[in-house]
Amino acid sequence: MAEIRRTFDLLDHLVENYQKEDILAGKVNGEWVKYSSHDYYKYAHYLAYGLCEVGLKPGDRVVTMSANCPEWNFIDMALAMSGIIHVPIYPTLSTDNYQYILQHSEAAAIFVSTKVLLGRLRGAIDSLEQKPQVFTLANIEGERRMLEILKAGIANRDRWMEEIERRKREIRPDDWTTMIYTSGTTGMPKGVMLSHRNLCSNFLAHAQVQPMDHRCRVLSFLPLNHIYERSLNYHFQYLGISIYYAESLGTIQQNIQEIHGHGFCAVPRVLEMVYDKLYAAGKDFTGVKKWIYDWAFSHGSRYDYTLINKVNIFYQMAQWFLDKAVYSKWREKFGGNRLTVITGSSSIQPKMIRLFAAAGINIYEGYGLSETSPVIAVNDPVHHMVRIGTVGPVLSGVELRLGDDGEILTRGPHVMLGYYKDPQYTSQVIDKEGWFHTGDIGEIVGGRFLKITDRKKDIFKLSAGKYVAPQLIENMLRGSEYIDQVMVIGENEKQAAAIISPNFNTLHYWALKYKLHYRDNAELITLPQVHEKMRKVLDEYNKTLAPHEQIKQFRLVTDEWTPNNGLLSPTLKLRRGPLMEKYKGLVAEIYGKEKAATNGFFSAFKSVDLPTMPWGKKN
Repeated sequence: MAEIRRTFDLLDHLVENYQKEDILAGKVNGEWVKYSSHDYYKYAHYLAYGLCEVGLKPGDRVVTMSANCPEWNFIDMALAMSGIIHVPIYPTLSTDNYQYILQHSEAAAIFVSTKVLLGRLRGAIDSLEQKPQVFTLANIEGERRMLEILKAGIANRDRWMEEIERRKREIRPDDWTTMIYTSGTTGMPKGVMLSHRNLCSNFLAHAQVQPMDHRCRVLSFLPLNHIYERSLNYHFQYLGISIYYAESLGTIQQNIQEIHGHGFCAVPRVLEMVYDKLYAAGKDFTGVKKWIYDWAFSHGSRYDYTLINKVNIFYQMAQWFLDKAVYSKWREKFGGNRLTVITGSSSIQPKMIRLFAAAGINIYEGYGLSETSPVIAVNDPVHHMVRIGTVGPVLSGVELRLGDDGEILTRGPHVMLGYYKDPQYTSQVIDKEGWFHTGDIGEIVGGRFLKITDRKKDIFKLSAGKYVAPQLIENMLRGSEYIDQVMVIGENEKQAAAIISPNFNTLHYWALKYKLHYRDNAELITLPQVHEKMRKVLDEYNKTLAPHEQIKQFRLVTDEWTPNNGLLSPTLKLRRGPLMEKYKGLVAEIYGKEKAATNGFFSAFKSVDLPTMPWGKKN
C-alpha cells in the first residue's frame, strides 16, 4: 500500500487500492455525475500540466472560491503536486476581507465556480494593482474557463509530464502546501500555513476513529475551504469511501436519501435544526401515536453509549420497539442506513447526542482548530471511547497538556508552520518548546476525555470580581426549544444578562396554544405572557448555575443571527463585537446606563476525452 506522506499521494493510493466508479460525485442538471478513481487521477494530473502551461510556478498562491464539487478536489491535488500553495476562501466574506486576502496572499490566480461568486469577488479584484489570473468552473461569458487549463494540459502533456513528476519527487512532507484564512470573530483573518505533514498526520489519525469503509457513501455539504471538512474529505479518500457533494444546504435530506448515505460531517447548528424538525413533527400527532412519539424522545434522552449493554431488559425491549415504531422511520428520511455523523466547531447538546444515538445515528463530536490541521480530540463510539459532554480522547500522535490557567496546549506534527507574514504573532501562540496555545479553556474528565469549558478571551469578570464563562451557559440555554441563539453579557457589570433570539417556530406554536394575538414577531416578543414564559425557561436553567452565573435580566430580539449578516462567523460562532455593537442600546437598557434606542458548474469535464495515463506512477 502506497505510503501517504503528501496529500497528492492519495491519488496513487486510490488507483492502487480502491478502483471505484464513484469515488467522487456531484449533481449536474439534476443528475449525479460520477468520477472514478482513475478519472480523479487523470483530471488532477492534466490540470497540473495545464497550470504549468499558463505560467503558474511553485510557491505561487492560488485562491479558490467554490461550492463543494468534485472539481474542487481536482484543483486541490493539481496545486499540491505542482508545489503551488492552495488558498481556499469562504464565499460569504465582505469585499474588504476579500481584498485583504487577495493582497495579503499575493494571489497569482483565482478559481471561482459561478457568476454569483465571481460577482462577490469582482470589487476586490478590481481594486488590486497586480491582478491575478481568473478562471471559472462554470461557463461565464467573457471569462477564461478552468476547462481551458485542462485542455492545455492534455495538449502539452509531453512537455510538462516529467516536470510534474520531478516536482512530486522533490516535494517533502514538511513543505508548505496550503494557507487557511481563519474565519475569525474579530478583526482581519490570519493566514494559517499548513504543510503536507500537518494535513496527512492528522487525517491518517482520525481515519482510525470511525466505522465506515470503502463500501460506504458520504454526503459532503460543509464548505471545503474550511479545514474541518477538507480534512475529512482526505480521510474518506484514504479509506476509499465515496464522496457525494450536496447540491445545497436545502437539499441535504433529499441528496442523502438518493445516495443511501452512511454518514456526513456537520456543525451542531445543522443537527439542532434536524432535532427541532423531528420534535416539531410530533406535535401533529394525537392519541397513541403522540404517546409513542413522546416516549421515543424521553427514552432516547436516557441513552448512554457506556451503559447501553448494561441496562435492564425492559430498556432493551423498549429500544427494540421504538426502533421499529419511530427511529427506523427517522433513518428512512436519511437514506435508511445507520449513520456516522462527525461534528465539531462548537458544542452540541448532550440530549441530542443521546437521542440520535438511540436512533442509530452515532455522533462523533470532536475538537480542533485551523492551526492544528485541525483535529485534537474526538469521541469514538465504535471503540467505546466516548464520554458525552466531552470532545473525547486526544487523537493518536497528538500531545496535549493544560496550562496553569486551564488553557489547552498541544504539540505534534499537526501544529501549523505559522501565520503568514506574521512571525511575531506566531511566536505568541507557539512557545519555544513547540506548544501551541489554543486560547480555549478545558479540563480532563475521567483521566482521558477532554472537555472544553470556554474561550479564554471570552471569559469575563463581573464588577464583584467573579468570573463568568459565557459559552458554557450559552450552550446550555440553547438546549431549550424556545431559544435559537443567545449571547450572555455582563463584563464589569453587577450581574449576568442575555440577549436572546427566540426559536419562533416553537414560540408561535406556544402562542397559538394560549390564544395570544399579535401581528408579527416584533409584537410577539413584547407580550407580557412571552416574557413570563421566557423568564420561567431561564429560571429552570438558573437552578443549575452558580448565583453569579445566573441570568438575571434578558432582552428578546427578532433578528436571525447568521454569517451573512455578520453576527455569526462562517463557522457559526458568535461574533461578540458586532453583536454588542448591534444591541448596544439593549445592553445599555439592561444595565440602566441610558435610554435604549429602538431596535426593532458545473462541469463540462466529462465531455473531454482524456488520453490514458500510467496509473500509480511512483515518485
